[in-house]
Amino acid sequence: MKQCSLNDFMEELKPWLDTNHIRSAELSGGNKFILYFLDGMKNVYQIDGCNEKQIQAVVGALKKQGIAVTE
Repeated sequence: MKQCSLNDFMEELKPWLDTNHIRSAELSGGNKFILYFLDGMKNVYQIDGCNEKQIQAVVGALKKQGIAVTE
């Protein structure tokens, strides 16, 4: 599991933020994201220093790109 700030998470996510790379995402425990990639890999992120509204903005951004998110 990688621990990072919300800004660092969003920067790391940018190149992969589409359905050509990410199959789905899962939000667990309020601020833990699991990203499932099409190649079978998964990355787990613990997002620190953010609130529920900011987390929901990330969920919205993923959904806007057509990525299924389980909450």
